[in-house]
Amino acid sequence: MHCGKPLQREEEEYCQDCGKRDSFIRQGRGVWLHRGKVPGAIYRFKYHNKRRYGKVFASEMERHCGKELKRWDIDLIIPVPLHASRKRRRGFNQAEIIAEELSHLTGIPVRNDLLFRIRRTRPQKRLGENERRQNLQGAFAVKKTQSLPSNILLIDDIYTTGSTVERCAKMLRLAGAENVYFLTVSIGQGT
Repeated sequence: MHCGKPLQREEEEYCQDCGKRDSFIRQGRGVWLHRGKVPGAIYRFKYHNKRRYGKVFASEMERHCGKELKRWDIDLIIPVPLHASRKRRRGFNQAEIIAEELSHLTGIPVRNDLLFRIRRTRPQKRLGENERRQNLQGAFAVKKTQSLPSNILLIDDIYTTGSTVERCAKMLRLAGAENVYFLTVSIGQGT
């Protein structure tokens, strides 16, 4: 299992999205499927300033995925960055809140000054698969003066097609990270 999405058939190794591309992600998981009450909770967290939800989400990540974190031997947690203009408008980056809370729970250091969103992008939720990839081209950069550890964990709120974490992982791998993993609060159900 690569990204953690449900598979159509038991004998499949990759979901439909992961099977279509070469991946820069070693492995990843979402705590919950993106259905039921989960989308509403994430929406309130991001758009109704429910920052305290970050502590709950991080606690659930640690509870559901703590064994993976140990097995992956994570050296550093990095949140998926927002563009500075979006962060100013919202007042916070939801991935940073989750990453910082997960760092407190696990003792794994977190850095939010290594990976940057250098280009404003349209919100991914309104875009199709190909549009998502095009939207993110040239959107991220890694601080050049920094050497990266071997095993990095990316944190984001939602994994749909994987375009965002793949683009971030590509930049981190090009900058010297050996393995990039991810955890998200929720993950799409696949097609």
